Amino acid sequence: MGLPGSLVERVPHDVFAGHDDLFRMSARDLAGICSDENQKFARRYAASSLLGLKGDPRIRPDDPETVAVPAAQCAIGLPPERVDEVVSQWADVGVLDSWIHKETPRHPVRIEAFRIMRYPVTNLEYRVFLEDRGLDVLPTSWELGCYPVHRANHPVWTVRPEHADAYATWLAARTGRAFRLPTEAEWEYAAGGGDIEREFPWGPEFLSDHANTVEEGPLTTTPVGIYPAGRSVFGADDMAGNVEEFVADDYAAYPGGAQVADDLTDQGSYRVARGGSFTRFGDLARCARRHGWFDRKIYAIGFRLVEEVAP
Repeated sequence: MGLPGSLVERVPHDVFAGHDDLFRMSARDLAGICSDENQKFARRYAASSLLGLKGDPRIRPDDPETVAVPAAQCAIGLPPERVDEVVSQWADVGVLDSWIHKETPRHPVRIEAFRIMRYPVTNLEYRVFLEDRGLDVLPTSWELGCYPVHRANHPVWTVRPEHADAYATWLAARTGRAFRLPTEAEWEYAAGGGDIEREFPWGPEFLSDHANTVEEGPLTTTPVGIYPAGRSVFGADDMAGNVEEFVADDYAAYPGGAQVADDLTDQGSYRVARGGSFTRFGDLARCARRHGWFDRKIYAIGFRLVEEVAP
């Protein structure tokens, strides 16, 4: 990430004073503003921040909102002949061709119907998990071990992949529902709908106001669901930007592709992450982009779950 060298005001310093009518609104009305793309970002941000303190009705630890993803025979990944195009498009932020080669070749997959969480798992939900299990595996983003109460409705980051797995197992047992992490193929299909022209969840072109990335975001996490214009074709929020998301798969070359060695493989096997984050440029928010965790603070990774459904 290229951090700015001087004061940056991505969110107005008077963002709350400028929207003092929000303080008198109900939680339901505030939630409506969060998802209204006709509202300016500053107002969505203020409304969602107040909602996190008031008690966000969208965050339901035992019954997370999910959206339906239908069964499909589709394709994921990138055709090899498009690698140079993608590298050229993002050359100004240092993208290397080896990173993009991980996405090749485009190949067919069979997707069974499932449901995916509309939002990534939040700090509040992760706290419920830790308390219920009596665990002491705090996210590194909870500085000094302190739960960020003012960010209850922000996505949790950074957790280890095995802890994301444990969360899925816990929620499945707690609810009696078939929750788990999505496979890479499921995640990519849920983000882009299998459409090769839909490079981002919203369409073919990167739009900096559609996701929380370095280009225009506040350089920190934001409450979930406040970039409604960036919603996926199936209705899932924050599948580009905010935090990256672990999937169920470790990195491996796609069928017919070549294994790519880089600083991530130097660590040995690693879990794939998808979707980009507030610390990264828009190239990582592409639906097909494959990434992973590396031991640096800018690797902001969380997760969301899918729920299996009966045929």
